[in-house]
Amino acid sequence: MIQIKTLGELKKSGYKPKSIKEEVRQNLIAKLQDKENVFEGILGYEDSVIPDVERALLSQHNILFLGLRGQAKTRMARLMTDLLDEYVPVIAGSEVNDDPFNPISHFAKELIAEKGDATPIEWVHRSKRYGEKLATPDVSVADLIGDIDPIKAANLKLSFADERVIHYGIIPRSNRSIFVINEIPDLQARIQVSLFNILEEGDVQIRGFKLRLPLDILFVFTANPEDYTNRGSIVTPLKDRIESQILTHYPKTIEVGLAITEQEAKLHPDQQKRVDVSDLMKRLIEQVAFEARSSEYVDKKSGVSARLTISAFENAVSTAELRAIQNKEKHTQVWMGDLIGIIPSITGKIELVYEGEQEGPYQVAFHLLDKAVRTQFLQFFPNPEQLKKRKQDATADNPYKSITNWFDKGNQLSLMMNIKDEDKIQQLYSVDGLYPLVKKYFKGANEKQAALLMEFVLHGLSAYSLISKKIVEGKVQFSDLMGSMINLGSDNDNDEDDFDSEDFT
Repeated sequence: MIQIKTLGELKKSGYKPKSIKEEVRQNLIAKLQDKENVFEGILGYEDSVIPDVERALLSQHNILFLGLRGQAKTRMARLMTDLLDEYVPVIAGSEVNDDPFNPISHFAKELIAEKGDATPIEWVHRSKRYGEKLATPDVSVADLIGDIDPIKAANLKLSFADERVIHYGIIPRSNRSIFVINEIPDLQARIQVSLFNILEEGDVQIRGFKLRLPLDILFVFTANPEDYTNRGSIVTPLKDRIESQILTHYPKTIEVGLAITEQEAKLHPDQQKRVDVSDLMKRLIEQVAFEARSSEYVDKKSGVSARLTISAFENAVSTAELRAIQNKEKHTQVWMGDLIGIIPSITGKIELVYEGEQEGPYQVAFHLLDKAVRTQFLQFFPNPEQLKKRKQDATADNPYKSITNWFDKGNQLSLMMNIKDEDKIQQLYSVDGLYPLVKKYFKGANEKQAALLMEFVLHGLSAYSLISKKIVEGKVQFSDLMGSMINLGSDNDNDEDDFDSEDFT
């Protein structure tokens, strides 16, 4: 088909033009009948957003994706290009992708009138039939729709009343394409009003021209919820003209979040060979985002993007890699201590409310990490809170008693952040009761897996205020809780990096 070069040849081929919405509808039906995955790589929306989108496209609707940041709204829109025909014919040289059978521009109509069946045509691939604009307050009607071009008028010696002096904006140039406006509430209200006629009548108005330009466009808009700070909102008449409004959401389960992070994280091949990441560490990193979304310190209206866990995962691996390079180790794993490296990924991805600002971003990040440890700890070991309530019962079995007793005797454990794996393992084994506890619940764990779980137990007991934890001067220090509290009053160390986990529980 793409070998056809003239309008006459196209007519003889039997080609039948379709509107873009009909084109998308037919291709969607074909994919559904063949049981193909229409939105490849979109996870967690199988029973919610994707069916809504499919219904909207079957209804030939324009779409508004409404949801917080990092919910794959734009990605969904970009994947819709897979529902377009691979190639479509256009009048060669047309600025607005004129359909050879239904030209809308002055240029195309004149060319066909002059050359008839000899009118040259060209074929546009579906990858070129996608337009996108990020709405910002400085966007103008001329940017989106068009304006009179005085330089063109002067060069062509035409009056301003001639249609040929119009410079088309990005929307007319996206004719027969999918066009996306991201964050539409950021558009000034008067600019949003300029879209009314395009959506309702399918045409444009430029500077009072008596110009009818029936555009063929599938519009997709994205926006945060209307109550999102004071950035603005979608004017009601425009919202009324967008036929389908689809609500997006964050991953509802850890498993979905893990799958998204696994899919999106970009690790260097050297990192993949050198650094192992256990399921435990992946779950802890993912849990941080879940804790942030429900935290009293984080602005829920702003949201917590899935980019937080993707960035945090990459940083955790890089932290382990850096340690291995410094220690000249050929192979390592992500340890609990390496989670210090994900703090920049947390502080850069959350918006704090007033209480969070008072605490400070770093304290909030450590608090979220501590909460993640508390939550995930219950998936691996008995609940320390329940054991606390039963402590009066002398016959009650407390699996943590040997460990806490070891610290109560004045023992401490200091784990340097850049310590070698073998040295860390040796130090962890020095804590009474730690290894027997891990082997009791994870009989099949090898040496490194057991050591990681031992380190996790210490962080978990700290999160539940059974022992003390301090992060200071490049090391994590564990000690007994009471001794730490007594020493706190006489401690003159005002280092900003000195955090007590009990302050956040």
